[in-house]
Amino acid sequence: MAFQKAVKGTILVGGGALASVLGLSQFAHYRRKQVNLAYVEAAECVSEPVNREPPSREAQLLTLQNMSEFDILVIGGGATGCGCALDAVTRGLKTALVERDDFSSGTSSRSTKLIHGGVRYLQKAIMKLDIEQYRMVKEALHERANLLEIAPHLSAPLPIMLPIYKWWQLPYYWVGIKLYDLVAGSNCLKSSYVLSKSRALEHFPMLQKDKLVGAIVYYDGQHNDARMNLAIALTAARYGAATANYMEVVSLLKEAEPHTGRQRVCGARCRDVLTGTRARGSEHPAWLPRDCIIIFLSLLLLKPDFRVLLIKFLIVSNDWLNVKIFPRGAWQFFPLCPELQSPRALAALLALAALVHSLSRGSRGPRRTPAPPHHPPPPSCTDPSYTTCTEHTRPDSGAYRSHKNTAAAARSSCQPSAGVHIVMPGYFSPESMGLLDPATSDGRVIFFLPWQKMTIAGTTDTPTDVTHHPIPSEEDINFILNEVRNYLSCDVEVRRGDVLAAWSGIRPLVTDPKSADTQSISRNHVVDISESGLITIAGGKWTTYRSMAEDTINAAIKTHNLKAGPSRTVGLFLQGGKDWSPTLYIRLVQDYGLESEVAQHLAATYGDKAFEVAKMASVTGKRWPIVGVRLVSEFPYIEAEVKYGIKEYACTAVDMISRRTRLAFLNVQAAEEALPRIVELMAKELNWDDYKKEEELETARKFLYYEMGYKSRSEQLTDRSEISLLPSDIDRYKKRFHKFDADQKGFITIVDVQRVLESIGVQMDENTLHEILNEVDLNKNGQVELNEFLQLMSAIQKGRVSGSRLAILMKTAEENLDRRVPIPVDRSCGGL
Repeated sequence: MAFQKAVKGTILVGGGALASVLGLSQFAHYRRKQVNLAYVEAAECVSEPVNREPPSREAQLLTLQNMSEFDILVIGGGATGCGCALDAVTRGLKTALVERDDFSSGTSSRSTKLIHGGVRYLQKAIMKLDIEQYRMVKEALHERANLLEIAPHLSAPLPIMLPIYKWWQLPYYWVGIKLYDLVAGSNCLKSSYVLSKSRALEHFPMLQKDKLVGAIVYYDGQHNDARMNLAIALTAARYGAATANYMEVVSLLKEAEPHTGRQRVCGARCRDVLTGTRARGSEHPAWLPRDCIIIFLSLLLLKPDFRVLLIKFLIVSNDWLNVKIFPRGAWQFFPLCPELQSPRALAALLALAALVHSLSRGSRGPRRTPAPPHHPPPPSCTDPSYTTCTEHTRPDSGAYRSHKNTAAAARSSCQPSAGVHIVMPGYFSPESMGLLDPATSDGRVIFFLPWQKMTIAGTTDTPTDVTHHPIPSEEDINFILNEVRNYLSCDVEVRRGDVLAAWSGIRPLVTDPKSADTQSISRNHVVDISESGLITIAGGKWTTYRSMAEDTINAAIKTHNLKAGPSRTVGLFLQGGKDWSPTLYIRLVQDYGLESEVAQHLAATYGDKAFEVAKMASVTGKRWPIVGVRLVSEFPYIEAEVKYGIKEYACTAVDMISRRTRLAFLNVQAAEEALPRIVELMAKELNWDDYKKEEELETARKFLYYEMGYKSRSEQLTDRSEISLLPSDIDRYKKRFHKFDADQKGFITIVDVQRVLESIGVQMDENTLHEILNEVDLNKNGQVELNEFLQLMSAIQKGRVSGSRLAILMKTAEENLDRRVPIPVDRSCGGL
């Protein structure tokens, strides 16, 4: 009897569970159909792009100068700024966008490269019963699905492993990850699952296996952040938005309303950072209709200087805002608040760039940086423009005075947080599996992710001052390395010299007065409307850029009774995404004779526009590949991308190495190696003279040195480095050195190296030899002395330096002098 009851109970429970699963699956299927219908509806609502291809920058500047009617001018070309421009223009509003630097030149290009809802934010939402955090996660998961849909070439699902080292953690994290799947609902990419210890090590063989219990794998999205930001800007341009990078705001103007006497923003003046010429040759102000101008102060991850969007709307009359752009000037920041005092309607503009944290001090940010130092810069090189902005000068005009109430609000609402990432060789992680450390030694979260065939580790989360040039600190780099060592097998040596690049991005977080630190701050965004028509949008994250833009435009439409339709950006394909397919690269190989690796890279970077890049590719002169000359041997970037990058509004060498290609973010040494050729190609297209070419080279080298981790490299091996070697090691290295220094001079030169190489039948280009010796020539006297060689070997033993070509060359020569085998001299990872 009891057995029958047990069987019946099992059948009932099993049947109920089966029915629940079937019901949920049917509901999920229904929701997916609804989402697909929403995508179809969005595609039908939005008209075809105005331009088949984005207009040139020159054409865009002419539009800004000649077009007298704009509904919206967006200032700031980060993720949210470009998202607002795209949202506005697809609603039928006349839209312009100006950016003082390049698109995505700030934090939008310095993210963790994830498109995610935020597992840790869901944990906080549950533990603290925080409905706002829950809503943020749900919104982000919806946006994650949309972004993967509209830019399939730039984004893809990524499995992320959460290793478990204590038995009690397995059900705890399993429930949390399953809730993450449940919150995603129909937008769940793939269901999470549990792995045994053996299966976990099979998927992630370099994982620390001692005390490993098992692992949980869940799915999030990954993307190429700078290229995604650029795709949004290019899409907005194709739909008719007038977009211009390197166009800065130099003044924001206000006038009193005739009926109320309230101060309203009424115009501004812009200058082209690149040319220095003034549009229309006029200094006289342009009068604006007495309509409302609403300014969006965008604080998202767009840029460390927290870009601002200024939007003008018709309220009283049907007149349009006359816009005249006055280009160029020194790089400046101006504090912005609703109570700005300014001359009456000087030039008409719709733009401003402001450092909100500087606003809280009533100051502006740093001026444009001075000429870069000679490369390679000395280890002691310092530059005030590349330090944290703690000293600011007052603006020159009373028009930029900050009101104390606004300053107090800025302090209480925004807390800049620095996030440092490092890039390591790809062999540190599987090609298609990431790793999450949910609880580091200080309570942070660290991701360890494959990206562009390299490995990204980060991020840190520490309060910081605002600077336009954030520098990754050695302390943060070592913190990340130590956390990585805790999760990798002891067989895998993690060395400081394995860091190929490092960068820091500043996140403007919306603060809670009760938050103890930036780790406790959520990533919600807040839209605020001031009395003077200033709409401030603060907080948020990369993933939710589209919904932030939609909320911002919706708030403006509702507040000012504008005639515009609903947002149409859900399901709207971004540049290159519409006709992309996973097999597109095969056609590139077959039709153009590109290497398979290069073809895959072009398809994943440009989508269906990859064919245009392939058409520009140069003939190699080899049997295979037929076309596609590489910029550097170990990366699939080709020279044609430089020419095509100019069509994508690249104006400087820094634009090319960091945001059109991602060389600077993958390997700073490779980026520096490619620089001369990149500058040469850009010079032909942009008609640069020799002075301009040298200026671009020095500026780009300075960027690599300070912002991308080259400075940290130079500090690992200097002429002051200690020699910490055992006597036996010193004797061994001296013998190796004297095989090259046959005359016992105490130093070796290119001639000495050539002599040894010729004796074993190896020929090497003199320029290559010069580069190899220059890496170790610490006092830059044209020769490598014994002491410098010992300093190098000591740094290699300590793990501060890796992949030294001279060390590898000399060791191989010593071992093969009698065997006469070729010596490999290609950079081995090229660590910092």
